[in-house]
Amino acid sequence: MIGAVRRALRLQDVAEAAGVSLATASRSLSGSNGVSPALAARVRAVADELGYVANIHARSLAGGSTSSIGLVVHEIGDPYFTEIAAGVMDVGEQHGLMVQVRQTRRDPDHELAQIRALVANRVDGILIAGSGYVDPRAEQAVRRQLEAFRSAGGRVAVIGRHHLGVDAVLPDNIAGGRTIAEHLLELGHRRVAILAGSRGLTTIADRLAGIAEAVEAAGGAPEDWPVIEAAFTRQGGKDAALRLLDDRADVTAVIALNDDMAIGALSVLRASGVSVPGDMSVAGFDDIEVATDIAPSLTTVRLPMREMGELALSLALSAPAARPRRRTTGHQLMVRDSTAAPRSQAV
Repeated sequence: MIGAVRRALRLQDVAEAAGVSLATASRSLSGSNGVSPALAARVRAVADELGYVANIHARSLAGGSTSSIGLVVHEIGDPYFTEIAAGVMDVGEQHGLMVQVRQTRRDPDHELAQIRALVANRVDGILIAGSGYVDPRAEQAVRRQLEAFRSAGGRVAVIGRHHLGVDAVLPDNIAGGRTIAEHLLELGHRRVAILAGSRGLTTIADRLAGIAEAVEAAGGAPEDWPVIEAAFTRQGGKDAALRLLDDRADVTAVIALNDDMAIGALSVLRASGVSVPGDMSVAGFDDIEVATDIAPSLTTVRLPMREMGELALSLALSAPAARPRRRTTGHQLMVRDSTAAPRSQAV
């Protein structure tokens, strides 16, 4: 009937549409034991198709749960995410919030599953930290889930994501890439290898774009700076460095697109008898805490990671805005012992 108020979808509606009991529907959507993975997936698919999402605030009142925030990161063992998590927890403590941390290992399907689990656990807000994907289609399911969560009263903010349509803290990746490349160019390096994670990640694409800008501005060709893709981890840095040593040609410097990869590369170069920075300069990105403690200390781009976590949660806790808010970070070049002029130009 025209003008009638549409009744909100209930869990019972999902159960009936999926042909299961109310208890089975509840366990399927909450990720509880007792339901086969295939059946749980079918029930979730029905819930998605219907547009069902539980009202998290009503459930919190009914269950008496503590106010909590979910933080989704790629790798909790990565110091980049550890420092972001510390910032989130600082603000969370100030507001009496419990922070649940989950990791995705850069798998879009696993990320979606972790977000659904947080919704099922009645969190009041969700933060997602870590690179998005160059292809926005990889994030469509997550975007729909977050839209439903927000419609039910949940709060959302992200760090380093471009395609989710929510409040975002955006690291200075393009400008930082340009800065670290300019530093090596000013030292006299013209043949530089780049150790990178998957180019399907926006963080990698942005940092590479900044490096390319600097190379072109100096009259060089970005394609002359080889990119070696590996896992965006310390082990990935080791693997990429080993590949570089097999055919390093006239490479005089390395830019690793995060500090974890740079530290992995340094360990391989040291074990292989390559002097840093005498034979090869090494630079990183992020400025994790240990960057000053390794030998040689690491030249890198500093991002305010702890502050990024603080800002993301502050955005999520503030009154919703009509349009998604964007907050960009600054960056700072930290010149340390791991970079110097090429040996041929050293005085």
